[in-house]
Amino acid sequence: MTNPIKQNFFEAQDVLSKFINDDRNFQHIARAGEIMVKALKAGGKIISCGNGGSMCDAMHFAEELSGRFREDRKALAAVSISDPSHISCVGNDYGYDKIFSRYIDGLGKQGDVLLAISSSGNSVNVVNAMNAARDKGMQVVGLTGKEGGKMALLCDVEIRAPFSAFADRAQEIHIKVIHSLIHFIELNIDLG
Repeated sequence: MTNPIKQNFFEAQDVLSKFINDDRNFQHIARAGEIMVKALKAGGKIISCGNGGSMCDAMHFAEELSGRFREDRKALAAVSISDPSHISCVGNDYGYDKIFSRYIDGLGKQGDVLLAISSSGNSVNVVNAMNAARDKGMQVVGLTGKEGGKMALLCDVEIRAPFSAFADRAQEIHIKVIHSLIHFIELNIDLG
């Protein structure tokens, strides 16, 4: 019997190998990075959202840009939709399905980018945020998993983790993509 702890690492290695062996993934990451750099250079911002572990990833993405990643540099305009008072207010008044789209309605603008994260690709509140962003004239980058779900058709650029039965494998790919996007942004924007 295989050690279940070691098996987790073999599964992660397998999913990562599948991702690495499809060159389209790197083209999608570069395209998403280009969209984000263009928005930031034009005075726009990147808004990120997701549920559970994906919310943690959305927060991590935003804080690495507004704070610091690898080198000292100016702060970049990025925010995650993770304020508990906003989420509880909108959840109470409009329902949980509106917690992200309501934020986009209030703070999103043409020229901004939404980074939407869902390991299933079917989170209703994330899909609603994507629709709200598109209504605002924002571009949408999606990090998905499985078959891409409903999100796949709403993305300007979709970066999909290889199929896995469990969300954790997709989330492991997502965090690598997030770090790659941040690194791409830092390499392609004036950091003075």
